[in-house]
Amino acid sequence: MSKFVIRASFLSVVGLTGVALAPAKPALAVDQLTIVSTGGALQQAQRKALFEPFSNTSGVRITEDESDGGAAKIRAMVDTKTVSWDVVDSGGGAAIQMCNEGVLEPIDWKKLGVDRSKFTDPDEMDCGVPSQSAAAVIAYDKEKLPNGPQAIADLFDLKKFPGKRGLYKSAAYNLEWALIADGVPVKDVYKVLGTPEGVDRAFNKLDTIKRNVIWWTSGAQAPQLLADGQVVMTVAWNGRIYDANKNSGKHFQIIWDAQQPLRDYWVIPKGTRHLDEAYKFIAFAASAQAQADLTRYIPYAPGNKDAMALVDSAILPDLPTAPQNLANPMMSGATFWAEKDHELRQRFTSWLTE
Repeated sequence: MSKFVIRASFLSVVGLTGVALAPAKPALAVDQLTIVSTGGALQQAQRKALFEPFSNTSGVRITEDESDGGAAKIRAMVDTKTVSWDVVDSGGGAAIQMCNEGVLEPIDWKKLGVDRSKFTDPDEMDCGVPSQSAAAVIAYDKEKLPNGPQAIADLFDLKKFPGKRGLYKSAAYNLEWALIADGVPVKDVYKVLGTPEGVDRAFNKLDTIKRNVIWWTSGAQAPQLLADGQVVMTVAWNGRIYDANKNSGKHFQIIWDAQQPLRDYWVIPKGTRHLDEAYKFIAFAASAQAQADLTRYIPYAPGNKDAMALVDSAILPDLPTAPQNLANPMMSGATFWAEKDHELRQRFTSWLTE
């Protein structure tokens, strides 16, 4: 697991007067913070927009680590009182789970010094501060497929678009889209998926393309599958597709139909030894300017609503929250998955082996 250390731009200075007579003094302690994100294009963007500027202005030394976004490691750290992560960028479902389990610090908004009403947070999460929102989307290569898919139903249409599909190896996203492709309106997806009949219906729809799926587990794999021509379309995070187009010269097209929001939160594992520094970082990262700066490196929508006025107009069309990208969006499923994740993940794992 890679780690990157950003050192403070200044050193503590010890007075030199009378140094020959006075005993040596210990160097002043340097404030430290371990911040964890999900790696890849997002963490690279966070490093440039958030970690380095915060370290340079505060003098806090930041150590980065990476996580798959799950709750297991944080839960284990808290249970064994060996917390070494101070701030974590967590997905909504995992954050709600951990908050309910008591393994995260509840956010003291007065201490944070930030107005909670300024943030987009449909799940009203008490243990996190909204950071950014990505989207799970479908993408294809326009050079290989000039007349490409237009809707989620096309993901399941093997006659119209023969060939392999890339899907994220998870019950989430796939079950929702399966129901939409089977005729369920987006507003009713979680109501239907919350029933045994709805779960069966989703898996039955997935059965229709199961033999034509290449499963991926890392965000970098999705654009690579497209670039290599292994799939005709793939589920992907919108930021990965943007990065492939901007930095690798690809001509990938996003289908925004039924995009699924991926809202992240800055959370603090309970028991951190650097609570004050964690609050200082989150206050910085939650500011409108910092969240607007993040969009310069990756097109993820700010959690702070005031940041939108500061976003470069050239970037706005690529954000999941751009009006033209919101014709038929999914609602947040974080609360649903916080409750149903274990049950549906077991069913999905069993289904994969059938």
